Amino acid sequence: MTRASKRAGALIAVTAVAVGLAACSSSANSGAPKASTTTSSEKPVSGGTLNVVSTSGPSYMDPVPSYVTTNYMLERIYTRQLVSYQTVPYSSTSSAGWTTNTTPAADAATEVPTVANGGITGGGTVYTFHIKPGVDWDTTPARQVTSQDFLREFKAFFNPVAPVGNAAYYTSTIKGMQAYDNEETAYFAKVKSPTPAQIAAFQNTHSIAGISTPNSSTIQFTLTGAYSDFLYMLAMPFASARPVEYDNYLPGSLQLDEHLISDGPYAIPPGGYVAGKSITFVQNPTWKQSTDDIRHQYVAKIVETINGSSAQTQLSDVESGSMNLTDEGTPLDPSAIQGLIAKKVPWFEIWQQSNTWPYVVFNLQSPNDNKVVANLDFRIAVEYGVDKEAMVKAVGGPQVATVINGVIPPGNGGYVNYNLYPDNNGAGNVAECKDYLAKAGYAKGITVNYTYQDDTSDSRLFQVMQASLAQCGITLKGQTEPTSSFFTDLSNAPSNKPGTWDLAQSNWFPDWFGNNGRTLIQALFQGPACYLNTVNYGCYYNASVNSDITKAEVAPTVAAAGAIWHSADEQIMKDAALVPIMSENTAVAASSNVRGVLPNGRTYQTALFNPNIGDTDLANIYLTNG
Repeated sequence: MTRASKRAGALIAVTAVAVGLAACSSSANSGAPKASTTTSSEKPVSGGTLNVVSTSGPSYMDPVPSYVTTNYMLERIYTRQLVSYQTVPYSSTSSAGWTTNTTPAADAATEVPTVANGGITGGGTVYTFHIKPGVDWDTTPARQVTSQDFLREFKAFFNPVAPVGNAAYYTSTIKGMQAYDNEETAYFAKVKSPTPAQIAAFQNTHSIAGISTPNSSTIQFTLTGAYSDFLYMLAMPFASARPVEYDNYLPGSLQLDEHLISDGPYAIPPGGYVAGKSITFVQNPTWKQSTDDIRHQYVAKIVETINGSSAQTQLSDVESGSMNLTDEGTPLDPSAIQGLIAKKVPWFEIWQQSNTWPYVVFNLQSPNDNKVVANLDFRIAVEYGVDKEAMVKAVGGPQVATVINGVIPPGNGGYVNYNLYPDNNGAGNVAECKDYLAKAGYAKGITVNYTYQDDTSDSRLFQVMQASLAQCGITLKGQTEPTSSFFTDLSNAPSNKPGTWDLAQSNWFPDWFGNNGRTLIQALFQGPACYLNTVNYGCYYNASVNSDITKAEVAPTVAAAGAIWHSADEQIMKDAALVPIMSENTAVAASSNVRGVLPNGRTYQTALFNPNIGDTDLANIYLTNG
């Protein structure tokens, strides 16, 4: 949202998304517990330890390379951005809560810039932010977070060891960002093993043309165009403040993880980070509620235990109260969901979502079996062969998920309900699958490598996928990986180890909602993009899709952008670059003593889920027995 005239349109678009979510899912989710907006005036209490159980923990603690919802869940409590998101309960029948959850609000900044308050100038191309006094680092002594700390984060984006999770958002919008990326990449191409000192020296002696810091409390961004979605990019954890102390460590390294500095309500004490085992957070004494309208600090301690346990075990631990929450790295055991629905307990809810979870991506760089994956007829065979209805049943039934057939899921700009590969209402089309497999030259069948996360839900989905494709002659050879490394390896394998997988069972949450084709189409399909840490996992490239991306991002209206995003969606599906399967809602179970806290201090019956985090909001919880 760049100008006052477009601000209303952008907010209406977000509201339309919420209404779209309700419309597309209410009938499909009949019988599911509806997230309620009922709150109470019960007074939150302080104290206690919030115990979170995780199968594999975060992949990074450093917000620059971090790009997984389980990481975001933790980053919520120790990082701050200029703008972020409030968390309130929302329901499938009302758009109000969804709109609040998905509209950027002031965080470390004094206010959200607009044309009216003078924060947006230059015809929508210049954004100016002022940082609240009292937003401090947990250093000794406490130190004010400055504009230079935010600039330091952007300069760290293109470091040579753990670059930012999605560079395209910023290189395509901020003036000089691409040039800075090119310069740093070229510089470190000549350095075999970069040291922290070398990386810091480059970043501290080079500038980004479109980011300036007139003083320690002011940061200004100059864009290459009037982009209506820029605020959403700044609300991502990528854009957190970065303390100068991080210059002493390699980005994304264990050493940095062990020396995190917090400007949020919780911090990791010395010895609190035990890689692969546990992460302990305690209250950050330098954080002030008066500077933060988004987070609270009620529980005394938060402990994430990483124990590799199954979804069934985790649910049992939550029900017994020995654990309070799970992270979304291990979705709830699908076989337990119907029983939880029947119990109608207040600590279990299914929160409406809009995503592509899961989808199957093709590694177009794989040399295996005479480049079978590069064969369009083979990919079309897979499109026809997947039994999506069986996949929905595997995650818990129609209350939990809805079949989708395009790149853009319901409730997002450019969504159209269409299907290029008719499949008997989602049950799969074995005859067409066999026909196209024969056209591809594999009438006698083919075996391909299929990689997926090793949690209960993904394992179950793999078994269904394996069984459905076997009916037409495609044998999947399963390869499992823990969530903590899965997405990192997926991001690097096509370019660095192109034959390690042929098909992968991935998932994608839009990074924001509304006019968000940039976070669906650009993020996953803009090419050429076969580089370290890409999210274009299969290295897809089509010039017409690239052209549509460029046109949509500068379209004069949300409606005009939506039409162009749909055009790109159709081309990607014609190229069979992925197999969309479902949009999955998020089932969350918390122990009976967990309550959510709203920005206004009212309380909610259980933990609150935030769509943009894609996980439970740990910053807004208290324990009734605290």
